[in-house]
Amino acid sequence: MTNNATSIINNLPRENKKKILLVINCLQGGGAERVVLTLGQGFYELGYEVHVLRFKPRVEYDLNPNLIYHVLKFRLYKKIPGAQRRDKFFARTVDRYITKKIGQPDVILSNLDRSDSVFSYSRLPNIVYVIHNTLSLLYKFQQADIGHQKKENFTKIYSKNPCACVSNGVQKDFLENFGDITPTIAIHNPIDRDCIRKLGDAFVPEYENYIIHVGSFKEAKRHDVLLRAYAKTDQSLPLLLLGKGKLKNDIEQLVVELNLEDKVVFLGFHENPFPYIKHARFKVLTSDWEGFALVIAESQVLGTPVISTDCPSGPSELLPQNNLMPMRDIDAIAAKLSLAMKNSEQFHSEFNEALLPITIAKKYIEFASNCENIGKKA
Repeated sequence: MTNNATSIINNLPRENKKKILLVINCLQGGGAERVVLTLGQGFYELGYEVHVLRFKPRVEYDLNPNLIYHVLKFRLYKKIPGAQRRDKFFARTVDRYITKKIGQPDVILSNLDRSDSVFSYSRLPNIVYVIHNTLSLLYKFQQADIGHQKKENFTKIYSKNPCACVSNGVQKDFLENFGDITPTIAIHNPIDRDCIRKLGDAFVPEYENYIIHVGSFKEAKRHDVLLRAYAKTDQSLPLLLLGKGKLKNDIEQLVVELNLEDKVVFLGFHENPFPYIKHARFKVLTSDWEGFALVIAESQVLGTPVISTDCPSGPSELLPQNNLMPMRDIDAIAAKLSLAMKNSEQFHSEFNEALLPITIAKKYIEFASNCENIGKKA
């Protein structure tokens, strides 16, 4: 669509515009939350009136002024006994609010399990769940004590509406664990190239010639594997860790145990991590699982080389084989780190413009339309 056409559509009266609703529990600190805002911009560029509904008021991102925001607090319903009963009551409130305050959206995209559970009780049409994670690994389906119940609950939820998975790996995991319970598709996360480039120029970090890791201190990111591998190199470049999380104290202690205090820098959480990524010699990822691995595509936008573990979803869909490492293999990761420290440019890879927000938004519209047509035929 041309800029002129988009401008004409965006100037139409509200009642003449098609509507998109993106729903998520909150807008604080996570990759899925950032994806909602980026995807919303893609729909806006297509000429849609874009609404974002969340269940907690707290925000940690700059809110895109092109989107319309709503808060409907779930906290008020926590006193209702029973999780399913609670979500069912709240879903009725959500349906009434959407109908009254927004009108009937052409597509509703539900993001993450809190929203997904609520919308499994919704009576509104054209709902699509966006599956952001490799669910079997995140929720430990293999553990008999808690995993089996989680899997049963998710089967009930995700059988209700079509599911768009953020990578081929996430879709594969979904089908292997739930079977063909609903229409599915793999649609990669959107990347706002121009915004990331602008943010990357916001400042110049005080550090030079360093390795960067960006990610929360949580189990999936395997900072412990990264540090043990890094300790086996000559540490010719310092390692900067950007993020926050519940395992940070454990990782700080491991740094001491490995005598890396002079080589590892804890940067804390930064709302804008992009200057640190842009000025790094290379980015490293040592995760056991990802959904899409946003930070890889974002690094490619900024021209920063990336090496990553070949975890079940995400990295292999974004990087050449040469840039990948086996998961949890400390010696192999150490060897790849050493190669990158000597010559990081051999791990440079180009950003794929098919990930731009307007392109990804079109894929969601097409999927939702196809699912709607299937439903009408049925």
